Amino acid sequence: MSLKAGIVGLPNVGKSTLFNAITKKNILAANYPFATIDPNVGVVTVPDQRLEFLEKMYMPNNLVPTTFEFTDIAGLVKGASKGEGLGNKFLSHIREVDAIVEVVRCFHDENIIHVEGGVNPIRDIEIINVELILADLEIIENRIQKIVKKAETTKDKEALKEVETLKKAQEALLKNTPLRFIEFDNEELLILKPFNFITLKPLIYVANVLEDDVVLGENEYTKLVFDYAKKEKANVIVMCCKMESELAELEESDKKAFLKDLGINFSGLDRLIFATYDLLGLETFFTVGKDEVRAWTFKKGTNAKKCAGLIHSDIERGFIKAEIMKFYDLEELKDEKKVQEMGKLYLEGKDYIMQDGDIVYFRFNV
Repeated sequence: MSLKAGIVGLPNVGKSTLFNAITKKNILAANYPFATIDPNVGVVTVPDQRLEFLEKMYMPNNLVPTTFEFTDIAGLVKGASKGEGLGNKFLSHIREVDAIVEVVRCFHDENIIHVEGGVNPIRDIEIINVELILADLEIIENRIQKIVKKAETTKDKEALKEVETLKKAQEALLKNTPLRFIEFDNEELLILKPFNFITLKPLIYVANVLEDDVVLGENEYTKLVFDYAKKEKANVIVMCCKMESELAELEESDKKAFLKDLGINFSGLDRLIFATYDLLGLETFFTVGKDEVRAWTFKKGTNAKKCAGLIHSDIERGFIKAEIMKFYDLEELKDEKKVQEMGKLYLEGKDYIMQDGDIVYFRFNV
């Protein structure tokens, strides 16, 4: 399944530098607004030590990790929803992602221009959030104008329900409340889904700091961001985007050694990937063998038959059973036969809810 996160923020807060780290590409990261003209897309692998173990055990011809797509979107400015800066063209790119990564500048540097004239992370967050709210509000108002008369005249149940749902969303946005904070039932969510409302998407903050603040994990600015995010029940990842970009150029062994010297287990980028993966409610199952060891991404709560369809629609259509091993059992016993002998190889039906770390072989017949 293709998963996308959009990196947003004001100009010159570190978005493109973070994107450099993600893709190891040297895209334009100039010190002026709108250095990023087109949305750049990069695919990053999700770090998973379980794959390393499985690779050593099976020695496959092919190893395929699960991946995540990040889109670097040009810096928004106050008034973007009304066409200021590069305006709605770039707001439209945000609608295409599954989650939003909002980068906030949490350091002072006289050599780096700030579009608002000074460092104030909460002001920056609120500028971005207001622009996203206004962009969603415009879509709602335009849609209501088109269908409200028809709904009231024809008394069409579906049209009336759509108007009711949109007005509920409109009321929240007019109170400066993002739609992700509003409780919608399943029917309402189905109505809202085609609009790809930005403020309905889950969000995570990246607090971009100087290298000296990475080990401490906070500074005066990040504390403000943590307090703000706590009220939203949002996650915050503190990282130095510049350092992450430099780390991305190192060999993996050198990168690990550098982080160890700093007393850090995972890079900021790795933590961001983990957090974004979790934010979207994603888990991983594995298929293994001499030909290929592969990680597959699925939504929590997905049954075995639906997961089979991630591999191929024929496997889902002809699903019979799923042979399941738990990764931790294989890791402990280090042999498939021993797993089976210990009674830890399970045959599951189509309604079995897949679990993170399941190693599966799907039986099917088409």
